[in-house]
Amino acid sequence: MKPLVVALVAIATLVAAHGPDHNHERDQPRGFYYPFWCPSSEGVWPSTPLVWGDVNFIHTTDSHGWLLGHTKATYPEPNYSGNFGDFASFVAHMKLQALERGVDLLLVDSASFLFLAKGDLHDGTGLSDGFPSGGIDGHESNKFFFDLPYDILAIGNHELYDYHIAYDMLKNFAPRWNGKYLTSNVNITVKDASGSPLSVPVGHQYRKFKTLFGRRVTALGVLFNFSGNSRNTTVQRVEKMVEEHIPVSKDDWPTVFDAIRAVHQTTPIVIFGGHTHTRDCNQLDSRSMSLQSGRYMETVGWMSMDLPKEENASSSPLNFTRRYLDPNRNTYKFHTGSRIFDTPLGVSLTRDIMNLSKAFNLSHVFGIAPHDYYLNRVPFPSNQSVLTLLADEVMPTVLTIINPDRSSMPFVAIANSGSQRFDLYAGSFTRNDQYLVSPFDDYFLYVTVPYSVGSQVLDALNGLGSSDRKHPFKTGSTPEMARRRFAADTTFEPRGRRWLGAPDIPETEEEYARGLVDGRYNQWLKKQWEERDHVMLARAEASSITTHSTPSLGYVTTDSCPGIGDDVAHAPVPYYSSPEYIASPLPTGLASTDLMDVVFLEFFESSMLEVLNSLQTEKHFTTSDVSLYGNARANTAFGIFAETKWNQPA
Repeated sequence: MKPLVVALVAIATLVAAHGPDHNHERDQPRGFYYPFWCPSSEGVWPSTPLVWGDVNFIHTTDSHGWLLGHTKATYPEPNYSGNFGDFASFVAHMKLQALERGVDLLLVDSASFLFLAKGDLHDGTGLSDGFPSGGIDGHESNKFFFDLPYDILAIGNHELYDYHIAYDMLKNFAPRWNGKYLTSNVNITVKDASGSPLSVPVGHQYRKFKTLFGRRVTALGVLFNFSGNSRNTTVQRVEKMVEEHIPVSKDDWPTVFDAIRAVHQTTPIVIFGGHTHTRDCNQLDSRSMSLQSGRYMETVGWMSMDLPKEENASSSPLNFTRRYLDPNRNTYKFHTGSRIFDTPLGVSLTRDIMNLSKAFNLSHVFGIAPHDYYLNRVPFPSNQSVLTLLADEVMPTVLTIINPDRSSMPFVAIANSGSQRFDLYAGSFTRNDQYLVSPFDDYFLYVTVPYSVGSQVLDALNGLGSSDRKHPFKTGSTPEMARRRFAADTTFEPRGRRWLGAPDIPETEEEYARGLVDGRYNQWLKKQWEERDHVMLARAEASSITTHSTPSLGYVTTDSCPGIGDDVAHAPVPYYSSPEYIASPLPTGLASTDLMDVVFLEFFESSMLEVLNSLQTEKHFTTSDVSLYGNARANTAFGIFAETKWNQPA
């Protein structure tokens, strides 16, 4: 067999080629108990087998701790109800199929921008974030990855916001992979034997290896030009890394792809990425394919590639396929064709995940939500809106509880809509749900102003619009500064995983460099909803993929690669835009000169001060005018509310 070099890289924002509820429990391994009720994707099955090639890939990205699977009964959650143990069983069966077919199958975890394999294993659920005091985010949940036969993994921006996390990856994660964990342009500063600072790669800069069937692979894990990393970590600019590590004659290659192609004109290049949380695919030339596989274990990516059999066909176009799989047991069973699906490893891994959930007390129930509340699926304001619930009920209730000494002072409470990340579903609202819905640990702050000023703040904040988003820290006070002022722990290490999250406005380049992606993801959802009639009609006419008479809700992907990528045809989830900032009802009966508190999240303290100073000239507000409004954090507010309001007798 003629040796072949495959450059394995990953990309986040893929560059264009040209520039109804069910109430059935999942089928469980016999004798096994799931403390979380897990829905099945009952009746929703793929219908078209995967296309296998000479080299095949299974891809995960941006898992963010979602290893329990999606456990709620409202669609589209059942589409993603498989847990990481189920995924392990799927991989084992697919590896066996590959061996029987005599082809290669590689398992890749990736997620970021400009040719990188980035994991983003942290910051998402109670499994990663619900660790006891003194622990490290993701330290325990990352161990579950050790049980899977990944061929390539790489670092993501969420591994770099906090030095302690980056150091944990260096000492406890990377060494377990024996060169498979790639950080081509990411270093961390540690102390050498003499106590002097030393910059070292977090993982390995590249990996060269042969596949089971003798194909040679060169793999890179390149993080985009990320600027939000913590002190004592370094992200080398992609352009500089290209100059130093890839021998090209010119110094102005804009991407790693161009640099590789300049040296290896016919080498097949496969690109796996993420970071924007979307499903996407394109082909930068006829011998490459770029694939991005969603977020939160809501997608498992599949790619296959046929290699030319003739010696003189080394420059001919290659045949690629791709598929976006919904990670649930129906999907896994269909594509493995296994009569007995659960493997010993899969069952053991599921049990270990559940044991960690129990240790972190993630199934603790705060209260019973009366119905579903959605982040973007319904208009704001409306009775089923998470943001309406937060503004009209949660913040007024919680703020009164956490600071009874100020109960006589009228107030308005303001939050940025990006502070909420996920839908809140009917039924038990658990400690894990609290992490999913409202993950950011900002303090509530307040400043006292006349009603004439306080009554205008919300409109003024929303009026700042995109200009505010471009420069969210104009007045020199960052969330980290605010945290240091109010945190009891003076050794606080900044954890900058908070964003303004303008609902569906794409991030500026500066914002994207800091790791912000919500705007791009939400714009993608919005486009699916707005183009639903055209896309669904075209798909019904041309697709061999299953189209149910009433498709379940889910992702409806259009990308730049041939054919249809979604493994199962869905109807798009409705999408409605919301304002960037929301607020509780204004107090009534106040004169313009009466005093009131404006309570807000620490994240946008600088924007708040800017607005207050723009609305009046009698006083110049600074951080010295800002105080802490109780000790509760934003990520505990829903739990406090649920214990107070959702535990009442019927």
